[in-house]
Amino acid sequence: MTHVPVSRIALWSLFGFVAALQVSIVAAQALLAVVAVCWIAMLASGTARFAAPAFFRPLLVYAVLTLVATVFSVDPRASLVDDKQLLLFLIVPAVYEIARGARARTVVHVIISVGAATAVFGIVQYGILHYDNLGQRPQGSMGHYMTYSGLLMLAATAAAARLLFETRDRVWPALVMPALLVALALTFTRSAWVGASVGIASLLLLKDFRLVGALPVLLAIGIALAPPQVTQRAYSMFNLKDPTSRDRVAMIREGVRMIAADPLTGMGPNMVERQYIRFRDPEAVERVNPHLHNVPLQIAAERGLPALGAWLWFVGSAAAGLWGLLRHGRHRFLPACGLGALAAMLAAGLFEHNFGDSEFLMLLLILVTLPFASERADAPDAAGA
Repeated sequence: MTHVPVSRIALWSLFGFVAALQVSIVAAQALLAVVAVCWIAMLASGTARFAAPAFFRPLLVYAVLTLVATVFSVDPRASLVDDKQLLLFLIVPAVYEIARGARARTVVHVIISVGAATAVFGIVQYGILHYDNLGQRPQGSMGHYMTYSGLLMLAATAAAARLLFETRDRVWPALVMPALLVALALTFTRSAWVGASVGIASLLLLKDFRLVGALPVLLAIGIALAPPQVTQRAYSMFNLKDPTSRDRVAMIREGVRMIAADPLTGMGPNMVERQYIRFRDPEAVERVNPHLHNVPLQIAAERGLPALGAWLWFVGSAAAGLWGLLRHGRHRFLPACGLGALAAMLAAGLFEHNFGDSEFLMLLLILVTLPFASERADAPDAAGA
């Protein structure tokens, strides 16, 4: 009986995890557990050593500061339950080891391909199953349209990076881009629209600043061809009387009050919703909200300004490293992909707490880690990977 190396099991489990991430969170979690067990076995056996890109250090600092905020939380037990999400940061060193060398490109191809398949499903939901209004939006096979739109946004920026920065085989990403963008439009999710626009615009700017001029034209064509419901939703972004826009402005004031009340450790992880009534703004539309729909504001309000500083350090460190790889690395499309994902996350994160969505966070961490993994030497058993 042929012995299958643990590293090979880890690789195929990683492929399965990345594919399932956009389809089923239960399957993704199960496969992630297999990846984790294999990675730990590789470390224990000495076939791998613990290593990670430089941006992993600020993530560790962010995790420590989150635990400190948990100690001083208004309900430490409830905050501690939320802290389990910090374990997802270990995806970074695991992917850095398992997806090294040429494997990194394959992982991105899996992400784009599965994203395209889920996009087709979302289009079917809209056109045939009547997921065509704000009360019932396309959500693919995910549990919520916000998660679905966030994953589509990242897949779309990855496909755009593949199309713009790869030197061969561009037909495939060109074919899947329309499906990804149409499905994203049909989710009615304005924050993801903004994120995708900024992410793709940043890629156009990195490729050739003259290409940015094409983006407004493409957006105008998209609006002209879009169904009336989508067009009305797009116009609502500029309507200051729109209830959701008014509520988000109120949430900014509420978040500032929370930060002022405890600038060092915040309310505690997962405590914003519980404390919402205490800080609710008179102009707020909703009686309560689960979060503040703004990543920097949410982090500072629930974990304190030091944690926000660590998060900004992570973003800056990742962006600096990816920029260096874009200029001097072997595979330009992978760091471009990471930079596009970061830009999309930051833009969408001004209107939605996407960094707190587990599925979104996992895919983001994978996309920003793969460029660094690709610069490492192929694993000894990488043939055929």
